[in-house]
Parts: sequence; structure tokens; C-alpha cells
Amino acid sequence: MKNIAITKEVQSSLSPASVLEDLLEGNNRFVNNKTQAVDNGALVSQTTSGQFPKAVILSCIDSRVPVETVLDQAIGDIFVARVAGNFENVDILGSLEYSCNVAGSKLILVLGHESCGAVKAACDGVELGNITDMLANILPAVKQSADEVDGELNSSNSAFVAKTVENNVKLTIERIREKSQILKEMEDNGEISIVGGVYNLHTGKVELL
Repeated sequence: MKNIAITKEVQSSLSPASVLEDLLEGNNRFVNNKTQAVDNGALVSQTTSGQFPKAVILSCIDSRVPVETVLDQAIGDIFVARVAGNFENVDILGSLEYSCNVAGSKLILVLGHESCGAVKAACDGVELGNITDMLANILPAVKQSADEVDGELNSSNSAFVAKTVENNVKLTIERIREKSQILKEMEDNGEISIVGGVYNLHTGKVELL
């Protein structure tokens, strides 16, 4: 049973590689319907005075991808930043910098997912209110995928959508490194890793890119 929250000492002892392995093991438990039992009361009590999460996940808002659930993580284990299309902006970058540079997290996982509605909308060139500006963050991935996939360049082409989901994760990681000197230096120094993955809605599996 998970009933002991991560302490500063435990967090400090972790490596980026061990944290990634832990998250993937949690996802395997989820896929195999063998998630750990959790004493939420104990974890709530232990984390009232502080938190020492091991990772921060940048994910989509999609209701089918509840991050803590699919990675089998509990209270105090991970930070989660969510925005439709799992892209970075100044607020997300600040959140990632806080998670790693201030709070001590060892890993950034940019997590896209299969059949992402935001990606589909970007593929279709949707324009609607503030959604238009939001989707502009995904358009670089759309344009890259247009040169890599055959067939219709819209959401009716599942291969086009899938490639755009992947490219969006990869380009988001590139931009995180470009826009955050703090995070780039931490990664260069081996203090953190920045990785990407895609969640499969059919299987529940997270596949690293």
C-alpha cells in the first residue's frame, strides 16, 4: 500500500532515469489493472507542510487521460500542468521551472495522446474565439506533418493526426529547451531529463518518443 509521501531526502536521492522508470512501471500497473492501494488520509496528513514531487507532467486537458491515474501516482508524487494540446507557453514554462528548479522535480514528461481533439482542430484549421490563438501553438506540428504524411491533410486522416500528435510533443520539448535557459542548463547538467510520450486511448499504454 502507498501510505508514505515522498520526502525531501527521498526526492534528492532520485535520478531522472529512475523517475522515468518509476512512471513507466506505474503505467504498466494501470494497463494490467494492478494499481497500488493508496492510503489517501495518510498522504494528505504527511503533505500538509510541504511537497516534494519527483516529476512534472505537461499533458492535455482530455478527460480520458487522468494523468495520476494512468501513471498510478498518488498525492505528493507528481506535478501536473494541463492545457488543451499539451504545448508550452510562458505560464507553463514558469510552472515547469518552479517544479524543477524550486521544488526539486527530476523529470519533465510532455504527454500527448491518441486522437487529441485540440490537434484535430488544428489539423482542420478551426477558428473560434480564443481557441484560434490556442491552436496556433499546434500549427508548427501540423505544418511539419503535412510534409511527412500522404493523403488528406485534415482530421479525417488518422495517420496525419497521429503524426501531428507526435510532432507536437517533440516540438514542444524543443521549445522548452529554447525558451527556458533554467531548464536547459539543468538538463545539460544531468539534474533533470525532458522526455516525451504518447498515451494510447485503446490500450492505456504510454509510449515514449
